[in-house]
Order: sequence, then structure tokens, then C-alpha cells
Amino acid sequence: MIFQFIHQHRSHFSVERMCNVLHVSVSGYYAFRKRKRSKREIDNEQLLVDIRVTFHAHRKRYGSPRITQWLRKEKGWSCSKNRVARLMKQHEIRATTHRRYRVTTDSNHQHPVADNRLNQNFLVEYSNQVWVSDITYIPTQEGWLY
Repeated sequence: MIFQFIHQHRSHFSVERMCNVLHVSVSGYYAFRKRKRSKREIDNEQLLVDIRVTFHAHRKRYGSPRITQWLRKEKGWSCSKNRVARLMKQHEIRATTHRRYRVTTDSNHQHPVADNRLNQNFLVEYSNQVWVSDITYIPTQEGWLY
């Protein structure tokens, strides 16, 4: 990763100075540049493309376990959950989580229930003929506000 950093910033700073500051040898940097990419690097690049496609196809909801399962089943990849998780973390791919719907109405009580006199008939002949209301539940640290 140090050599990649040097390679990306070589137009702004001299290679020798960056190597000195980062405590690596200049010859090591040039050996890095000559070196061919490994099969694993190429596979990781292709895997990352499939990870991104799968991630966006499932509306950014899938994390590494589900993406791994999908890639094995649909794309035929032989990869571990940890490898997918590492690639997702390196490229800042994070699943978005949503809270589950929480029921706030308690219908099982002994309190009297008002009759439904409106019966979904919202047409009125004059103003102030029908009044309706609703309760909004607001969760706070002290409890529910209504």
C-alpha cells in the first residue's frame, strides 16, 4: 500500500523523498512497479465488480454474508464471507439498515372504544359538520409523547 501511495503521488513529490519519509527503499518501489499483478489481485478486482453489482441490485441492503451466498449461488464464485467482507470494507461498501415496523397500538385493553360514526364517509355539506383527529406517537428518552 505504501508503494501504491508513492505511485499515486509521484507527480507531486519526488520518489526519493517519499521513500525516505516513508522508510522504504527506492529500489523496492521500482521493483513494485515492474512486478506483474498476481492472479489474486485480478480475481479480487473481478470479484469487487460482482460485489458492487449485487450490492446495488439489492438496493444496498445486502451485507457480506448475503452477498457471499448470492455470489456462490448465482455467479459461481468460490469465496469466503471474510474475503467479501474485507473487499467491502476496503472500498467502503456498507449495507444500509432499516428499523423494523414497530406496532404502537395496543388493541387488547378493557377501555371503552368510541363508535365509528363516520364510516369513511368524508363528504360533508357544510364546514364544522365533521371533526376527526389522530394521535401521533413520538418516542423520547422519557417515554412516549402523544
